[in-house]
Amino acid sequence: MEIRLATLADATRISVLARHLTGKYIAYEFPEEVAGRLLTSMDEPAISSYLAAGYRYHVAEENGELAGVVAMRDNRHIYHLFVAERFQGKGLARALWQAARAASLEAGNPAVFTVNSSRFAVGLYERLGFIGRGEVVDESGVIQIPMKLELG
Repeated sequence: MEIRLATLADATRISVLARHLTGKYIAYEFPEEVAGRLLTSMDEPAISSYLAAGYRYHVAEENGELAGVVAMRDNRHIYHLFVAERFQGKGLARALWQAARAASLEAGNPAVFTVNSSRFAVGLYERLGFIGRGEVVDESGVIQIPMKLELG
């Protein structure tokens, strides 16, 4: 398994993975309009715009297949973390997080990270050391659980 920085050339594959998993595990619980907005925020033009704006994406590949992706916004906020179903349960989410965390610390992050988790992913983020930092947030119909990790 190779983990590397993503490029604009990866945007389509990242979008396909993110949209598939979001549709299956997250968006199904939202009204159709809300689910559509969420999925549009992960389409190829959106991913390309995040990459162009400086979001740092790492991708994991095995034999050319996209196995997972993590994205950091502002060097401190996990924006996306997705692992393809056939690679789940093998430590890949943790490996992606470790790559993103190391790059963020190297770039000057003061050892504080945040994420707005879906209900589905709360357990994963807790295993990575994040803790809830408030109530569930409904942002225009998208349910999020704010979480934080302070290393230290």
